[in-house]
Amino acid sequence: MSIARFPASLLLVAALTAGPFPLYAQSYPTKPIRILTSEPGGGTDLTARIIAPGLTVGLGQPVVIENRNALIGIELAAKAPADGYTLLLNGPAIWLTQFMRDNVPWDPIKDLAPITLAVSVPNLVVVHPSLPVKSVRELVALAKSRPGELNYGSGPAGAPPHLAGELFKALAKVNIAAIPYRGSGLAITALIGGQVQLMFPSVGSVVPHVKSGRLRALAVTSAQPSELLPGLPTVAASGVPGYEMVGIYGVFAPASTTASIIQRLNQEFVRVLHQPEIRQRFLNDSVEAVGNSPEQLASTMKADLVKMGKLIKDIGIHE
Repeated sequence: MSIARFPASLLLVAALTAGPFPLYAQSYPTKPIRILTSEPGGGTDLTARIIAPGLTVGLGQPVVIENRNALIGIELAAKAPADGYTLLLNGPAIWLTQFMRDNVPWDPIKDLAPITLAVSVPNLVVVHPSLPVKSVRELVALAKSRPGELNYGSGPAGAPPHLAGELFKALAKVNIAAIPYRGSGLAITALIGGQVQLMFPSVGSVVPHVKSGRLRALAVTSAQPSELLPGLPTVAASGVPGYEMVGIYGVFAPASTTASIIQRLNQEFVRVLHQPEIRQRFLNDSVEAVGNSPEQLASTMKADLVKMGKLIKDIGIHE
C-alpha cells in the first residue's frame, strides 16, 4: 500500500512510535559540547583528549576540552545548565572532597548525573628490595612482628597513595608509619633511595622501576588482576580480604539532564572506550579503559563514599 494513502496525522503517530531510533538523536546535539577537566597535562585532561575525537565523530559536533582547577571545574559542572552541553570528567574528588573540606558548594549525589566510568588506574604495593618480603602475606607478618617500625611514602595527605596505604593499614590491622611528601614523585624517589620501605603508588609511576629491579612489586590494589601487570596477585587475594583501591575517572552531567541525553552520551562514550585502538592507547599509558552504565558508576561512587568517607574521618584528614 502506498504511503500517500495514509493521512498526515497517522504518519506523524507512526513516526513518533515506530522503531527504537529515539527522537533525541535528531535534536541533540546541535552545538559544541565542552568537557571540564583538571589542569593541562593531568590525568583527566589526557583521558578526555584521547576520547574526544571519537566523540566528535559519533555526536556530529565538536567536543572541546576545557581545563580548570579540579574543584572549580566540579562546581561549574554542578551548576551548569542541564542541557547536555557541559560535561565533567573527574575522579573521586567529586565525592570525597566533602570529607576533607568545609562548605563544599556541590552535592555529588544531588547535583551530578553519572554517565559512565571512563578509566581505572590501579595502584601497586611496592617495596624497596632490601625489605625481606616477597608477598603481601609476608609484608603483613613482618609489620605485625615489628609494630610501628615499618614506614611508607604517602605523598600528600588525601592523595591516592596515602589513602591506599591507610586502607591497607586498617584492613590488614598493621601499624605502619606514613611518611608524607609534597608529591608522589618525591616519595617514589625516596623509596628507590631506601629512605622509606614501601609505597602504594599508581602502576604507571613505578613500572619502569619494577622492571629494572630497583623496586619489588608485591600486589595490585584492584579487585581483579590487572592486564597491566599479568600474573601479579591482588592485595585482596593475598591475605587482606576486601581490599580495593583504584584511581577512577568518571563522566558526569548536571543532575537534571534528561534521561534520553544521558543515554545518548553513555552510548557514545562506551562506544569510543571499547574501541580496541583506544583501549590499547590507554594501556600504553598504564590506564585501563572501562566504559560502563550510569548505574554502575553511581554504584561505584556510592560504595566509595561509604568506605573512603569513613577512612578519611577515622584518620582525620582535613584541609
